[in-house]
Amino acid sequence: MFFRAQISVLAVVLAVIVAAWGWLFYQHWQMVSSPMSQMWMPPSEMAAWRFIDFALVYSMWAVMMAAMMLPSAIPMIMAFHRVCQQRTKAPHRLGYLFVLAYLLVWFLFSSVLTLLQWQFHGWSWLTPMMDNQSTVLAVGVLFLAGIYQFMPAKNACLTHCKSPMGFLLNEWREGASGALIMGFRHGATCLGCCWAQMLIMFAVGVMNLPAMALITLLVIVEKWLPVESGIICKAGGVVFLLWGALLWGL
Repeated sequence: MFFRAQISVLAVVLAVIVAAWGWLFYQHWQMVSSPMSQMWMPPSEMAAWRFIDFALVYSMWAVMMAAMMLPSAIPMIMAFHRVCQQRTKAPHRLGYLFVLAYLLVWFLFSSVLTLLQWQFHGWSWLTPMMDNQSTVLAVGVLFLAGIYQFMPAKNACLTHCKSPMGFLLNEWREGASGALIMGFRHGATCLGCCWAQMLIMFAVGVMNLPAMALITLLVIVEKWLPVESGIICKAGGVVFLLWGALLWGL
């Protein structure tokens, strides 16, 4: 019984992930196959942006955050559901509330990313196709991501993300409000762990699907690999700093 319930929750989460990636693949296909005259592109001038432009860019980032971050949260989601099965008669409802609150954090962060993209277009750091055309932007983002990997905040947030049961033991709250609070707190800590890595999309091209997949894999490896978080953080930091240095030298 417990196993079947676990499978059903996992199936829903995986369905959301597949749908998000499917939407991203469709958007990318439209960008590369549609005639320029029929293609929507963000305006280059900040003053030319309309509500629909902000809405389309925001929806792109929101779906991207769900596609990239939900896979790494699966161990925490399943651990939360297992505890709910032992403590309540409605584990599915609480599990979905937990996931919703987790995603809400990333959806809020998507607003920040949308405003950053608006500014970068205004500075001509991004092309209308949302590709990077500024070495300063690319190097700055990679150096920022690399330096952050060595910060205590990064190590603390990653340690939290790698210890689902530790989080549940220390932060457990009962009921629907408790599920929302816990999901929001886990999302906030996850954001503290990965926000700089998400900015790398500005360096490699906002709709660069291989880069999305690689960053998603990096986040999963960081959280799932049974290696001390401090070692993983420093290794990632070295990679980002070397990448930025190579770009700076080109």
